Amino acid sequence: MNGCIIRNDDILIKDIYNCIENTDNYNWLITNFECYPSNDEIVKILDNEYCWLSGSDLLQLLNKEDFQWIWGVFSAFPNEMELEEVLNYNLPYADGYTGFWKNPISIQHPLAISEIVAWDGSIILVISQNNEIIRSIMKNNLSAQDLEVYNMTQ
Repeated sequence: MNGCIIRNDDILIKDIYNCIENTDNYNWLITNFECYPSNDEIVKILDNEYCWLSGSDLLQLLNKEDFQWIWGVFSAFPNEMELEEVLNYNLPYADGYTGFWKNPISIQHPLAISEIVAWDGSIILVISQNNEIIRSIMKNNLSAQDLEVYNMTQ
């Protein structure tokens, strides 16, 4: 499992999402979110405890408006996985979850393969079973640090 932490207020979730190849191969569960979009369509989509979106639908949502996610967990699941199966487990959360700061790092949802986390409006965490995703994000974001290394220095 690999992960990175990005401490930069100028980075948006869509910047991270755009570093991930083949996003259409995943369905995304968005949970424990706090954000303030002005686009009414986005507000309506996010007016639930969670959202379940295809990779292309998530990309469209992220491209509609640039806004900051204060809190939120974006969990990626293979396309063939059904929402009903995913909902058999606790929903991932960001605010108050201490597992991000402990090694070895892990993804909260046992069926997810990657997780993007907006943490308190100032940090984005990415944890993935796919090492290429983390490498791509770290290559494209100079402020990204290895999350396990970061945890050892805190």
